[in-house]
Amino acid sequence: MAIRRSAILYGVLCGTLLLAAALPGQASAHPVPQPARLNPTLAFIGSTTSRHGQAAVDAVQGDAWFDNYTFRSGETLERLRIHYATMGTPHRNAHGDIDNAVLVLHWTGADSRALLAPNFRKALYDPGKPLDARRYYLIFVDNVGHGQSSKPSDGLRAGFPNYGYGDLVDLQHKLVTETLGIKRLHAILGMSMGGMNAWQWAEAYPDAMDGVMPVVSFPIQVSGRNLLWRHIVTDAIRSDPEWMGGNYTKPPRGWLQSYAVLRMMIDGVAHLQETLPDGAAADEFLAETRKQAALIDANDMLYSLKSSADYNPEPGLSSIKTKLFALNFSDDAFNPEELRVLERLVPKVKNGRFFVQPGSPISRGHLTMAQPELWSRHVAAFMRWLGDPPPGAAKMNRSRK
Repeated sequence: MAIRRSAILYGVLCGTLLLAAALPGQASAHPVPQPARLNPTLAFIGSTTSRHGQAAVDAVQGDAWFDNYTFRSGETLERLRIHYATMGTPHRNAHGDIDNAVLVLHWTGADSRALLAPNFRKALYDPGKPLDARRYYLIFVDNVGHGQSSKPSDGLRAGFPNYGYGDLVDLQHKLVTETLGIKRLHAILGMSMGGMNAWQWAEAYPDAMDGVMPVVSFPIQVSGRNLLWRHIVTDAIRSDPEWMGGNYTKPPRGWLQSYAVLRMMIDGVAHLQETLPDGAAADEFLAETRKQAALIDANDMLYSLKSSADYNPEPGLSSIKTKLFALNFSDDAFNPEELRVLERLVPKVKNGRFFVQPGSPISRGHLTMAQPELWSRHVAAFMRWLGDPPPGAAKMNRSRK
């Protein structure tokens, strides 16, 4: 039962990728079987009502298209699609500029639907919550290689242009400024890969936001265990004869087996110790991971994992001018607290703060990022630091210079 509950939570984490092939208008080179039950990350579609009886704000879907887009690698995609969703209404200051926009960034293997799942809405966007959609204009981007944006499984497979985290940020910025016409964001909130992108935004566009909040990320080059598990997974895919240079007709065995490494790393040590007490439980866990992996395109994940190779904000930390609040979790095996990275590096940021939230019996290590109810209070504190009234206060004055 504990393993099933963990699987459901993990479905919220990256299950948005599992139904990508079923989305209208999306052709997949490798159709995959669909899960028997509704994916919880898709349950948000349509109007909802908060527990206080107030109507919640619906998400509006959109697409931006960029012709002959050139990536930093020099490779070009003839027609690039970036899908996004928004919630709330843009507010314009006396100069006519939008001043209440908050960019919310997803993690590896997910997309905007994960961030619009019911638990995220309830903890962050509902009336009176830290990112109340009645007060803020919220933007959720499907990064390239993810969700409904252009990705290898659309048809190019291993012929898809190579992209890095720098490209993700370039395209996020292009969407925000060119498509949505926003000169300056009020805030950026990002989890895991999205948190790493938040560090990059703060350096690349120092005057483009009032503050950034990276969650479960380090401002250093991907290294140590975080690098090793990525290489284990990508090498297992590429070295498998069934991968066929990216032209496989069924999920490669190397991917199905190595996916368990990702699942092990992303979960909490204490949680796994509790839920896997014996060989039978471990076998059930591995069987479940193989089922999950079969629903995720190996090329999409391969590209996504290797895209972190260009990430290293450490040399530029002292150039960050915006307010920065980094939140990590003590039971996160991806970003181990014992390395003291935030303690050592955040002081280099002029307006930097950080907090490492202790693990608990109900937290899930790195996967705690998919449990916003456990850390939403820090989002509220961050928004107050930016000068916003606390949730539930009188309607805030959004006029800014």
